[in-house]
Amino acid sequence: MFSAANVQAAPSPDLLTPDNSVMLFVDHQPQMFFGTGSGDRTSIINATVGLAKSAKAFNVPTVLTTVAAESFSGPILPQLAGVFPGQELIDRTTMNAWEDSRVVEAIKATGRRKLIISGLWTEVCIVLPVLSALGQGYEVYVVADASGGITPEAHEHAVQRMVSAGAVPVTWVQVLLELQRDWARTETYLPVMDIVKEHGGAYGLGVVYAQSVIGAHAAG
Repeated sequence: MFSAANVQAAPSPDLLTPDNSVMLFVDHQPQMFFGTGSGDRTSIINATVGLAKSAKAFNVPTVLTTVAAESFSGPILPQLAGVFPGQELIDRTTMNAWEDSRVVEAIKATGRRKLIISGLWTEVCIVLPVLSALGQGYEVYVVADASGGITPEAHEHAVQRMVSAGAVPVTWVQVLLELQRDWARTETYLPVMDIVKEHGGAYGLGVVYAQSVIGAHAAG
């Protein structure tokens, strides 16, 4: 029951933070991009790399996984691998990443329950692990603009299915700014602004303009 006496200036426990989240990137590979038709593939790549840099800026544990990299799908997106040089890639045979014990154990090892996931294709290699993780008690956030399906309908229907099961659709910029949440957090302010300027499109241009006119520390 609502009581005004309990209202205070405090964040919701539902918010993503650098301390409660883990990111999973699934199958951002050439063969998968070839078949993606739900949106502009350059935009999906940009969102994926922006999301990866967001994870790195806030030290969010990150798991990178591919499917049939040597026999069919090709290597992971080079720009994505470049954000995490030297990190182990988990290559699977199963379309459902949640059926690969290495992926699940890597996520479990972080101790985090809020799972942020993106990848290709939305209707297969995203919906399968999302439903599986939800079924085992994880809170799942699907980064829709860093994911893509074969057709717009396939992507949309997959997102609808996941939302109906309890997943939360988000965008990569939303994740970035939710992790920052307070412009007074100076240790991550400049990295966030750099990510926005490089990957944030018109928003990034706005930051460039604000910094040139107002000053280097103009808020986002």
